Amino acid sequence: MTSFAGSAGAARPVRSTDTLTRDALAVLQPGFTGTTAPDWLLRRLGEGLTSVGLFGRNVADPAQLAALTDRLRTEREDLLVAIDEEGGDVTRLEVRGGSSFPGNHALGAVDDTALTREVARELGRRLADCGINLNWAPSADVNSNPANPVIGVRSFGADPHLVARHTAAYVEGLQSTGVAACTKHFPGHGDTAVDSHHDLPRIAADLATLRQRELVPFRAAIAAGTRAVMSAHILLPALDTDRPATLSPAALHGLLRAPAAEGGLGFDGLIVTDGMEMQAISATYGLERGSVLALAAGADALCVGGGLADEDTVLRLRDALVRAVHDGELPESRLADAAARVQALARWTRSAGAGAGEGAGPAPGIGLTAARRALRLTADGPYEPLTSPAYVAAFTPLANIAVGDDTPWGVAAELARLLPGTETTTCTAESAAAAGTAALIGGLLTAAGDRRVVAVVRDVHRHPWMADALRALLDARPDTAVVEMGVPQAPPRGAPHLATHGAARVCGRAAAEILTGLRGPSHGE
Repeated sequence: MTSFAGSAGAARPVRSTDTLTRDALAVLQPGFTGTTAPDWLLRRLGEGLTSVGLFGRNVADPAQLAALTDRLRTEREDLLVAIDEEGGDVTRLEVRGGSSFPGNHALGAVDDTALTREVARELGRRLADCGINLNWAPSADVNSNPANPVIGVRSFGADPHLVARHTAAYVEGLQSTGVAACTKHFPGHGDTAVDSHHDLPRIAADLATLRQRELVPFRAAIAAGTRAVMSAHILLPALDTDRPATLSPAALHGLLRAPAAEGGLGFDGLIVTDGMEMQAISATYGLERGSVLALAAGADALCVGGGLADEDTVLRLRDALVRAVHDGELPESRLADAAARVQALARWTRSAGAGAGEGAGPAPGIGLTAARRALRLTADGPYEPLTSPAYVAAFTPLANIAVGDDTPWGVAAELARLLPGTETTTCTAESAAAAGTAALIGGLLTAAGDRRVVAVVRDVHRHPWMADALRALLDARPDTAVVEMGVPQAPPRGAPHLATHGAARVCGRAAAEILTGLRGPSHGE
């Protein structure tokens, strides 16, 4: 059946509502709650839903995850199962224990593209073993703003060319396993001081700066064959004075899609949005309106489900897209093209996955190897390794939403494994404000007694309360060892000072080995 919809006074054919409904479902990447597939999700897979997004709440262990994805594929064999598994601080596979892989900043610190490729290959192999074939990674953001509250160690670094070569290596390693890479956050989230989970960031750089800085890694990712690119909810007036990149035809169609001869990047793969329920979009445009605008601007797949993970959200978005086509707000051909691109990627993962067993075998220890190589030691002179139980003071900032607060971090668990009896305390901005810095450190030292203190910090340069507390602690106990597990932007202080370039579990283990003298520093070899 064919119906007609008016647009600017002219009637035009619209395909049957059933076809539009299937296409509308095909462009959604929704989430759900629980470690088994709900009935509503299985039902929608039969009606056209082509992608599902997984989060930490859906993961118990690899066997459970493999069983879940197997169950989903009994309803739809050509299913895209996506996850946000960057490694390092952002992990869903190991959300409750910490990642077996260091994140991008650690890999950038080592600056060995062969290592980055091998880490990404091993991570991809584990994803594929669990039935996941689309990874919302890597982050190709250039961390040009040290105050950035959401990127930080998720970036390979502040040098566009370093970020570019490691982004390309990551894409190649991941996709060699049949898992599609989704390079993010286009056109670059590194020069922001606002987290788009909470508000709309603005980047004031001109187009020439964007081309020389933010776009360099995306150009490299596209040359390396990335199958998908994720858009960012950021406003770049140099591209579009009104709409953030996710909703901007100038950013998606004009810059990302356009051929190089026309000033674009010539990307022909799948464009995925960042989470549409993030405040930068939902609080400004509304979920349904924002989703229609994103598809019209050139996005192909709408990521939703991190915060909204129910059937009602899927139905609201499905119906909003169908209604937009009938009302002439979303071209029918644009929705059909987006759905076709989703289905094309699903086909690629099936063919690529079939041949992924060839080449390098498993490398289960590569994550720890990389974390050890990334560790940087600064010491004014000889220092005494820890040989008896220590007292760990973890100066803990509020975790951003991308990282989440379910994933443990620090060195206390690894030190306690090596030195049984090691204890820890957590210091936060709230506890520092309530007690005052002097009282906070006084209480900490009383609890520590004669034990050596290990201070663990995360982006100390961004948190004045943390810097003040660390200064007071070092003044009182100069023999305190300091472990910086964020971006090591502040001058190193401590006896010794260790920079891990990330807070993954393996980064904590590498630091604990150095602190106890059970493994010598790598000096970046």
